[in-house]
Amino acid sequence: MTDKPDPISEAIDKLRARAERQGETETGSDEKGPRLALDAERQRMRRLEALLFAAAEPLDIETLQTRLPAESDVEALLEALQADYAERGVHLTEVGGRWRFETAPDLRGLLEEIREEPRKLSDAGLETLAIIAYHQPVTRAEIEEIRGVAVSKGTLDLLFELGWIRPRGRRRSPGRPVTYGTTNGFLQYFGLAGIGDLPGQADLKAAGLLDARLPPGFEVPAPGMGSETDDEDPLDPEEDAHLFHVDFMDEDGGED
Repeated sequence: MTDKPDPISEAIDKLRARAERQGETETGSDEKGPRLALDAERQRMRRLEALLFAAAEPLDIETLQTRLPAESDVEALLEALQADYAERGVHLTEVGGRWRFETAPDLRGLLEEIREEPRKLSDAGLETLAIIAYHQPVTRAEIEEIRGVAVSKGTLDLLFELGWIRPRGRRRSPGRPVTYGTTNGFLQYFGLAGIGDLPGQADLKAAGLLDARLPPGFEVPAPGMGSETDDEDPLDPEEDAHLFHVDFMDEDGGED
């Protein structure tokens, strides 16, 4: 007598085999999940690295975010990339709220080139730039009051030409004088992450740039304290364009 297969047993065996196969598949997926996530993070890091290397100028977080997948945590990626390059020949640095690669500080001498500058910043130019940097937003009259002499056309011309200062707005006072401020170009040239990184009075003394015996009441403004003010209106491009020459480039008898 030939034994016939039991349909119920066969069905049970098939269900058991299917469950075993499904379990193996799920286990494999669990193992691959973290690996796939890590690979995706590495790819985002590579794209971020390529963007920063290829950029002609420092990039802000908003610009980087538009070039990376929407789910990318750009700030976390920048922090990780900065740590990765901490011991290399180039560092990832933040300058004026923007990010760029630059030569490590201890290796900058390898790329130094001695050349004659066609125009040098005069003492008057340095004084004017310092006043703008520490007191911004500041008007031309305020600069002249602090310096004790008039600001010459040539001084302002050179600072504008170098791209270190810009018109910021108009003071809400009689005559609505134009105010000055520094630019991102100023921060980049002097290697500052922000205007608040300018040296304070104690730092200037320690560097020997201030006399140890200062006049009573002498103070160096805290960098960045006056960078935001409610006493200033933004410039109107259409309204103020034709006044630019009058406000900034007019001839005067100021001394350098």
